[in-house]
Amino acid sequence: MRLEIVTPDTTLFEGDHVHLVQLPGIDGSFEVMNHHASLISVLKKGSVKVEINGEEPKFFEINGGVIEVLKNKVLILAE
Repeated sequence: MRLEIVTPDTTLFEGDHVHLVQLPGIDGSFEVMNHHASLISVLKKGSVKVEINGEEPKFFEINGGVIEVLKNKVLILAE
């Protein structure tokens, strides 16, 4: 799936072939995997874990935001 993590100042991550994204939701941690159902959710402060096929996981710290999953594309608008 395609993933973009965007802040008001910069793009933290942009890439394809993402296998899993683990996120700090306001009601607890959750994961989005390839071909996940569409959703929009609010995120709280915490760590976003990104797993790319064949690579070590990457971690990004955010101060909250929102996530949109649509047609195998994940967009995270983070603070």
